[in-house]
Amino acid sequence: MIKKILIANRGEIALRIIRACKEMEIKTVAVFSEADRDALHTKHADESVCIGPPRASESYLSIPRIIEAAKMSESDAVHPGYGFLAENAKFAQSCIDNNLIFIGPSPDMIGKMGGKSMAKSLVRKIGVPVIPGSEGEINNIVEAKKIINEIGLPVILKAAAGGGGKGMRIVKDSGSIENSFTIAKHEAKSAFGNDALYIEKLIENPKHIEFQVLGDKFGNIVHIGERDCTIQRRHQKLIEESPSPALNKELREKMGNAAIKAAKTVNYESSGTVEFLLDKNKNFYFMEMNTRIQVEHPVTELIYNIDLLKEQIKIAGGEKLEKKNYKFTGHAIECRINAEDPFNNFRPTPGLISTFHTPSGHGIRVDTHCYSGYTIPQYYDSLIGKLIVRADNRSQAINRMLRALEEFIVEGIKTTIPLHKKILLSQKFVEYNYDTKWADF
Repeated sequence: MIKKILIANRGEIALRIIRACKEMEIKTVAVFSEADRDALHTKHADESVCIGPPRASESYLSIPRIIEAAKMSESDAVHPGYGFLAENAKFAQSCIDNNLIFIGPSPDMIGKMGGKSMAKSLVRKIGVPVIPGSEGEINNIVEAKKIINEIGLPVILKAAAGGGGKGMRIVKDSGSIENSFTIAKHEAKSAFGNDALYIEKLIENPKHIEFQVLGDKFGNIVHIGERDCTIQRRHQKLIEESPSPALNKELREKMGNAAIKAAKTVNYESSGTVEFLLDKNKNFYFMEMNTRIQVEHPVTELIYNIDLLKEQIKIAGGEKLEKKNYKFTGHAIECRINAEDPFNNFRPTPGLISTFHTPSGHGIRVDTHCYSGYTIPQYYDSLIGKLIVRADNRSQAINRMLRALEEFIVEGIKTTIPLHKKILLSQKFVEYNYDTKWADF
């Protein structure tokens, strides 16, 4: 039985884990950098440990310091949240080597499904539809040109070791192959310490649909519906919703079964997400698997009446999944509120929040670590909160979100709230008449 969890993360996800643990009567240990001394997760955890200077490489990304904090606090387990070390097989193994439960999949599962090219190769063999492209990592331009010639332009170059739009380049003409390849390799090396790429055929005008999966230690794997993540800017998600307007019952079942099939290739344990692209003809293609909890998990929680963090902790503690079939009611939408100026090329806006007032009322949830008087550090991700609403249908959810955005007051810094209002008021959004490139500006 897990009695104490060290949270190897910060911000709203650290608070989210703390809340789940409190309700499960599990003690928590927060870690923080010197820049996060006044962060809320340090105040709400049962214990807190400073693990280093502000730079993430010397604190939140330092495996030795996190392991030392876990041992010093006599924690039973470590929860990585998302980002930082959440999909790092070496970190998961370090936890195991130090007799700590890693709340997530095994290092082997992370290694196989966390690497996009290997994951595609695995699921291709069992018949899950995969976007045409390279079957492994591409390390030189000669090999890249050969693959591109075989599958035809346009293609997309992607970092094999990461995501979030880094190390990613679209190639539409043969004259730009070499330059795009060089830039993508440089970005991949800088962001992930690995410059290997893989190549995919570019699916034009797609929808981005991801399926939430859970797997326990007894071989049970289920899916808990889909999330529509089509509203993106440069491959960074802005708004997510569930269920997807693109799916009917039959397509949902078909894609859900494919997600379970993909997860079963590694006998997946813990929370995970299988991501697909859906083309205009309703053909779907496996894109990748995220071996962690997702930023957008609350939209699933609100319509399926489930706490995914609690389920993740129960699985890590050796419990069986209680249910095999999950049904949703209503519609949920999430807006990611970032400390960025959306009308100045999304320039980050760290600094002092002079006023912070969150919306409330029926069907509204706010996951945030910010408060009036809080100073946003310049060192980390710009996400300052997630605004999530639930209503009986999509139209009502849009109206509720617009009302909530009007009530959300953040002064002292610029945020993406004006952009979210603009998107939700657009007729194209209301009619679900867009693809993953629509918000690229």
